[in-house]
Amino acid sequence: MLRIAAIAISVTALVASAAAAQETLKWAHVYETSEPFHTESVWAAEQITERTEGRYEIDVFPASQLGKETDINQGLSLGTVDIIISGSSFAARAYPPIGVTYYPYIFDGPDHLLNYVGSDIYNELAAGYQEASGHHIVATTYYGTRHTTANRAINTCADMEGLKIRVPDVPAYLAMPQACDANTAPIAFAEVYLALQQGTVEAQENPLTTIEAKKFYEVQSHINLTGHIVDHLNTIISGSLWDRLSEEDRQIFVEVMQEAAERATRTIQQREAELVDKFREEGLEVVEVDTSSFEEAVREKVGFEEFGYREADWEAIRALADKPS
Repeated sequence: MLRIAAIAISVTALVASAAAAQETLKWAHVYETSEPFHTESVWAAEQITERTEGRYEIDVFPASQLGKETDINQGLSLGTVDIIISGSSFAARAYPPIGVTYYPYIFDGPDHLLNYVGSDIYNELAAGYQEASGHHIVATTYYGTRHTTANRAINTCADMEGLKIRVPDVPAYLAMPQACDANTAPIAFAEVYLALQQGTVEAQENPLTTIEAKKFYEVQSHINLTGHIVDHLNTIISGSLWDRLSEEDRQIFVEVMQEAAERATRTIQQREAELVDKFREEGLEVVEVDTSSFEEAVREKVGFEEFGYREADWEAIRALADKPS
C-alpha cells in the first residue's frame, strides 16, 4: 500500500509539475489577419512553443479582439495581455521622449528607420520606456510610411486647411495635420472605413499596406504621398512575463521576435513598392507630393516640448540618416 501511495504521489507531482511548466500567453494587436504583423506573430508564437519545448503556448489575438491599442497597452500592466505589438506613439504615454520618432519627417525613409533600430539612441529610449513602464521592447518592425487619403488632391500643406481627417488618438499624429490647419478626429481604427464611407470624416492617413488591408481605397479617390511619418511597431513583453522567464527563455523570445520583425519588415517594403501601381490600376489618383511645405509648417508650428520630446534625441536620430543600414 505504501508503494502504491508513493507511486500515486509521484505521478500526481509529475502531472502538477508538467502543468506548472506549461503556460499559455496572450499576444494582442489591432491589425488584420492578412497583414504580416499578424502572420509573423503567429509564426513567432509557434516558434517559441517549439524552441521552449512546449513550456509556453501563445494565443495571438488580432484585429482589436482584446481591445483598442490604448486598451492592450494598459493590459500589459493589468495582466490581461502578455505581449503586444504597438507603436512608439502609444509607448510615449508612459515615457514621452520615445515618441520623438513620430515627429513628422524625422526619418527620410525606411532605411533611415532601420539605421535607428539598434542604435545607441534607440537603446537609450527603449531603456527609458522600460524604466518608466516596467515593460520590455524586444523588437521593432517597419510598419510603413504614412500617407494621406482623401477625396481630393493634396499637393501642399495649405490644401489641408479645414479638411476633416481621422488620426489615431495620439498627440504625435496630430502634428502634421494641425500644422496644416486641418480638423482632426480621433476615430477608433476599426471604425475608420465606415466613418469615411458615411462622410463623418473626409480623409485619413496610414501606410499603403494598411490602406489596402482596410480597403480605405474603396471609399477614397486620392492617395496623396505626404510621407509624413515613417511608422514602426514595437513588440513589447510585459514586465511580469519578463520577470518569470529564465535567461534561456528570454533569449529565445528575443531572437524569435526580432526574426519575426525582420521578416515582416521585408514583406512590407516589398508590398509598398508594388502598391502605387495597383492603386492606379484600381482607378485612384496617386498624387506625388512636394513635402517641403509640410515640413516647414511642422518645424515652424510644432515644438518638441509640447509633446514631451527632446530636441537632442531628434538631432541624434537625424544624424543617422546618412549611415549605411
